[in-house]
Amino acid sequence: MKAAVMHGKGDIRLESVPAPIAGEGEIIVKVRASGICATDIKMLLGQGSPKDLPAILGHEVSGIIAQTGPGVQNYAIGERVAVYPIAVCGECFFCKSGRHNLCLHEFGLSHGIDGGFAEYVRIPKQIINIGGVVKLPDHIPFDKAAVAEPLSCCLAAARATGTGAGDNVLVVGAGPMGLMHLKTALWHKARVMVTDIRPDRLALAEKIGAAACLDVNSDDVAGEVRRLTGGLGADIVIASLGVPEVMERYFPAVRNGGIFNIFGGPPAGQPVPVDLRWIHYSEIVLTGTFASTPADFQLAVSLIGSGEIEVDDLISHRYTLDDMLDAVEQARRQEIIKGVVLIPEGD
Repeated sequence: MKAAVMHGKGDIRLESVPAPIAGEGEIIVKVRASGICATDIKMLLGQGSPKDLPAILGHEVSGIIAQTGPGVQNYAIGERVAVYPIAVCGECFFCKSGRHNLCLHEFGLSHGIDGGFAEYVRIPKQIINIGGVVKLPDHIPFDKAAVAEPLSCCLAAARATGTGAGDNVLVVGAGPMGLMHLKTALWHKARVMVTDIRPDRLALAEKIGAAACLDVNSDDVAGEVRRLTGGLGADIVIASLGVPEVMERYFPAVRNGGIFNIFGGPPAGQPVPVDLRWIHYSEIVLTGTFASTPADFQLAVSLIGSGEIEVDDLISHRYTLDDMLDAVEQARRQEIIKGVVLIPEGD
């Protein structure tokens, strides 16, 4: 089969590799769409790269079941599916607490096993057993279904921060994830402010429904947030980009008793100073969210299917596997909002 294979830092090659075969309890999915995530770009740049190389990246996958292994029940060849990418044990403390994304024994697509930048991908039984292979109705296009995974991460952050009707939410960063946080918070009927350095991204945020779009270049963002909230500050700040010094800049935007959520994955070894007196006397909740649970993923698929959260306006670029090198470079240069690799059914 054809696959985009990572061999090392900055080294991704389009190659022919053996197609996977379904083992006991496993499914092989014919990939029809695979989203390009910032995590993929970080890996290619050497941040958290797979331990075992070469490897196939891509964890935002939808497609058609091509094989079912012995023992697989309730799934059939030809069914359309979206795939939750994390394989979990289901037995550890965190799994039993419903926090599967913190599983002590987790692995997953592009994280221990090959991912979806290929014509076929093997789905282990650990994903299937927790309901991570979600059947798609015919009306959901594969490219939109591939966006369920990143949307589920935003739903997880909203759940963890308790986002609700009337909350003042500041989203820091209007990249693809920031815009999905905007959509998620609006679905929860929150009032959302968005800040970014790029006017084109802020214009899109305004079109989507942001109550205020704050340009980092011209606004005192924290001061403007306080002005817009009667002097209080945001109930919830979502730092959707993983740059520590940028996150630190927005600590003053959260109100006393508010929540500051570190969503974007920061690089290792770049700590920032935090005033513990501020956290104590202002009762600030400083927290983080990572990935999502199967329940979040199932909800994301449902919301995309019902049209309650529209994602098509975020998919700015569609590629083929043959375009993969150009796609990665454009994503690295932040020339796209959301890119999806499409693989025709006949390939």
